[in-house]
Amino acid sequence: MKTPADLKYTKNDEWVRVEGDDAVIGITDYAQDQLSDIVFVEIVAFEGDSLDQGETCAVVESVKAAADVYMPVSGEIIAINEALADSPELINEDPFGEAWLLKIKMSKSEELDDLLDAEGYKSLERDH
Repeated sequence: MKTPADLKYTKNDEWVRVEGDDAVIGITDYAQDQLSDIVFVEIVAFEGDSLDQGETCAVVESVKAAADVYMPVSGEIIAINEALADSPELINEDPFGEAWLLKIKMSKSEELDDLLDAEGYKSLERDH
């Protein structure tokens, strides 16, 4: 499983790439692997919406299950990856690149301190 060192992670398998005051959000390689073939992605918020850390921002459905995606940090949505509506399989193919879900302007960057670094994320106990 890939776990890029330049990202922050949640225990719920979301990742955050910090770009100044902005952040890009997606789900991890581990999450897409556990879900298997992703068939549908729904972003449940809109550009301009402000969401708090822990709020649901998307739902990812696969042939096996559906999973909520939670905001790793609070912020205002400034972009939504529209490509996922027509090509949800991008999450399986490139979870850390083309398959980002949201871009936000962070409102509480101190929440990043609550997240895991790559080593911390890799050390989480997993049910296999």
